[in-house]
Amino acid sequence: MKLHEIRPAKGATHREKRLGRGEASGKGGTSTKGNKGGQSRAGYQRKNAFEGGQMPIQRRLPKRGFNNINRVEYKVFNLGQVETLIEKYALTDFSLETLYVNGLVSRTDLVKILGNGEIKTKVNFRVNAVSDKAKAAIEAAGGAVEIVK
Repeated sequence: MKLHEIRPAKGATHREKRLGRGEASGKGGTSTKGNKGGQSRAGYQRKNAFEGGQMPIQRRLPKRGFNNINRVEYKVFNLGQVETLIEKYALTDFSLETLYVNGLVSRTDLVKILGNGEIKTKVNFRVNAVSDKAKAAIEAAGGAVEIVK
């Protein structure tokens, strides 16, 4: 066998369909696209949720609930979680910067401390919001709370 004798295996290659080249091509008339309608025309694109004319699922299902555009989403930490995070990451202060550096929150997250659990370590907090119960527990442990806007 020589380089110029190499050929693809039998049946491995197919002839290109030459569409729109008249009756002699064997694909004349409608060029294998059926008769009339959007799909036979150039530039046709099926709609994203098109289900063949059946009512799409997003229109069959009823609307539910209410999304408040003024809602403020907080990343919440309970005092029990705070205590374990302080031990795990050896935190001296619990601020947005230290949480971001340790990969616990993203840059834009708002942080709120809630009062579930207990805290024994004296730590200063610089966060966006604190519940009354959590604030009392932090101050009882000797820490301070600063609210950052």
